[in-house]
Amino acid sequence: MANPTFEQLIEASCHFGHLKRKWNPAMAPYIFMERNGIHIIDLYKTQAKLAEAANVLRGMAKQGKKVLFVATKKQARQVIADLATSVGMPYVIERWPGGMLTNFPTIRKAVRKMTTIDKMTKDGTFDNLSKRERLQITRQRAKLEKTLGSIADLNRLPSALFVVDVLKERIAVAEANRLGIPVIAMVDTNSDPSTVDYVIPANDDASKSIELIAGTLVAAMAEGLEERKAEKLDNEAAEAQNEKEAAAPRQRRRVRRNDAPAAEAAEAPEAAAPAEAE
Repeated sequence: MANPTFEQLIEASCHFGHLKRKWNPAMAPYIFMERNGIHIIDLYKTQAKLAEAANVLRGMAKQGKKVLFVATKKQARQVIADLATSVGMPYVIERWPGGMLTNFPTIRKAVRKMTTIDKMTKDGTFDNLSKRERLQITRQRAKLEKTLGSIADLNRLPSALFVVDVLKERIAVAEANRLGIPVIAMVDTNSDPSTVDYVIPANDDASKSIELIAGTLVAAMAEGLEERKAEKLDNEAAEAQNEKEAAAPRQRRRVRRNDAPAAEAAEAPEAAAPAEAE
């Protein structure tokens, strides 16, 4: 996992913050300077914080944990959807469904509703409905797919959230904070970093900046998944070797038992030979 260079961060416009009048004073430690009324983010701190967050996500992926990606702003949607899909992680790129974390059982019921509709389509039940009922169910299925389709495989609460723009996704961040779920986020100069566990100070408006930061984190997760896969193969090989070694003594005992009658038969003529000579 390679951390982006200083030049790559500049090229992706990660250093551009918001106008000075829009800043959040809590972001002062991450601001390098002000130029033409715009705050410039300290990219050395961006590099350090990005490496820290990448290491955390790599460990989570290695343990088989799920990380929920949240980015509903237009310029981030497709980027986050593609990156999250590449490592098999759930994501939310449409409007955040209120209570998705704090009222997770209800969300799971809605997801199961999609599964029920799909089952109706396959077993022929759907064809027996009236045209109006089919239209209503089809529209309901499309609506559920749009908002919840990307989290259909999320059977339990995620182990962490990755958020682009904590100001826009404040409801998601608030729910995660309430449940004690770690939040990893790109935080711009107009946001409050105190609600985030792993702050990555960076421009959260430029698509190149989002792609570079999120891409680095996803690459780290991909490494974690590969390590998990390799460990699994090693464990399976070790178990197979242990079973083989455990079976070897039993095999040797069976061989000895099978050889015993033959040995007795070989000794019998020798014992009988002196009697015949007499």
